[in-house]
Amino acid sequence: MIKQPPYLKKGDKIAIVSPAKFLPRKIDEGIKILESWGLEVVTGKGVYATAHQFAGNDELRAADLQQYLDDPEIKAIIAARGGYGTIRIIDMLDFTAFSASPKWIVGFSDITVLLSHLLAAENTMSIHAQMPYTFPDATPDSLESLRTSLFGEPLTYTYNSAQPNIPGKAEGVLIGGNLMILVMLSGSVSEMDYTDKILFLEDVAEQEYSIDRMMRMLKRSGKLAKLKGLIVGALNEIEEEAVPFGQSPEEIIYDLVKEYNYPVCFNFPTGHINDNKALTLGKQVKLDVATNQVVLTQV
Repeated sequence: MIKQPPYLKKGDKIAIVSPAKFLPRKIDEGIKILESWGLEVVTGKGVYATAHQFAGNDELRAADLQQYLDDPEIKAIIAARGGYGTIRIIDMLDFTAFSASPKWIVGFSDITVLLSHLLAAENTMSIHAQMPYTFPDATPDSLESLRTSLFGEPLTYTYNSAQPNIPGKAEGVLIGGNLMILVMLSGSVSEMDYTDKILFLEDVAEQEYSIDRMMRMLKRSGKLAKLKGLIVGALNEIEEEAVPFGQSPEEIIYDLVKEYNYPVCFNFPTGHINDNKALTLGKQVKLDVATNQVVLTQV
């Protein structure tokens, strides 16, 4: 049984840390939004630290996160932003206290390293969602989806896909995150089990050939064949190649998975976009995919 941390309630204390890249600006607006939900917010010592590209050196970032993993008063930990750097500290962390008393951990992009590790190594749910650095540009719906997920309220997403889907219905445990990070974690203790799961993917600023290469790696390793369903989120800010690749990211993925007997939906609102909806890794979900309409429900 996958461990589900206790849902938040008003008055709970949560922490913000910076496990990866440094913050180029204050996150006061994000903190105010979290406080408006009735939460008490504390920030790690290294939230605004800098060491070259990172929010302080590896030891500082790991110590910040470790402090709140161990602190029983902290009921959730939210990464301030992504960037790069979480993989440099993941093996420095001790999850003993966390495993005995799990709490929600939130983030996306580079934070996929941490979210994937929590499910793979600690058998614990986490939330892929907006972070304080992205709060100012986030849609109200995406922020509300994070609040709903943290407080354990019912959550259903319905949207229309611009790209034709592969219709079908599926129910299973949701896994996923940033495509590049998931591929990078292959073969490590932080790699999630793909068997009988519903996988969601997103990525940003990649070229078509890179997406093709990463998806083929997932296929050749047998991961795509084992799924119950596939959710393709935002694959945006594609870098233009001097010689066109000839396929969009969605066309690449469609061709690679069309042989499988499970539903596939495109344009799901998750990833490096303003409408980055919260998704709970490890949660049982129902996926209902029509040619253009998609319904995802947390069970």
